[in-house]
This record gives sequence, structure tokens and C-alpha cells, in this order.
Amino acid sequence: MFDDLVNETAPKFEAADGIVVGSPVYYAGPNATVQAFLDRLFYSAHFDKSMKVGAAAVACRRGGASATFDRLNKYFTICGMPVASSQYWNSVHGGAPGEAAQDEEGMQTMRALARNMAFLMKSIALGKEKYGLPENEPHTYTNFIR
Repeated sequence: MFDDLVNETAPKFEAADGIVVGSPVYYAGPNATVQAFLDRLFYSAHFDKSMKVGAAAVACRRGGASATFDRLNKYFTICGMPVASSQYWNSVHGGAPGEAAQDEEGMQTMRALARNMAFLMKSIALGKEKYGLPENEPHTYTNFIR
């Protein structure tokens, strides 16, 4: 058992309606520390994450944003979490601290993401109240070795 930030974060994640994950882009992927943290959080937190809203946001100098965005969204989709979207892929561009704030389209994308995520969480809360959560089937695991 590790005594680190994952153990602190897991109960907060369980209590939350959603989670936003952000990372800079390094070699067309998420920061290794962020990725290791998420691997442990999503693997070790043994609670139902379905219908919690997930959103990924990435910052890069030039390229690799869509690959990083895709990698982060996989944590959500493997857990049955709806993914909050925006008007474009959730990325901003800048090479030095403060430059991303100058990316007007990127900042607009982040504002739209925030509005859409808030709406989605409120809509899911109303749906839970009125209809309950969708029923989950027990997992069936397939081994492709014959």
C-alpha cells in the first residue's frame, strides 16, 4: 500500500459528480506523473465510477494535443463515465507559462467545456433523481487465447 496523493484523492473522487484531468503534452502523451497517478487512481479506487462526468484538458506548445486528449479520455470511457465535450478538442497552446491564456480559441474551448460539464452533471443528477442509474450487467471477461 502506498501512502500518497492517490489515497487522499480517491474518496474525493468517489464523492464527486465529475472529474477534470489536465496535463501538459510531453512526446505526444500525458505527463508521466499524471499518467501514473491516474493509472493508480482508476485501478485502485474500487467504487462505481459510471455516470460520473469526466473531462480532459491538455496544454501543448505545438503538437501532440489530440493524442494526449485521447489517452486521458480512455480512463473515463473504460469506467462508463460520460465524457464532457466542448466546441473543439479540449486543448490550449503555448510554449511558456502564461502563453496559453493568449490562445483565444483554446480559452473559448475551455469555457465551453466548463459550461457543458456543469450542464451534463446537473442533467445526470436530475436523471438519477427521476429514473435512477442505468442497470449494469456483471462484467464478462473474454480471453482471446483459444
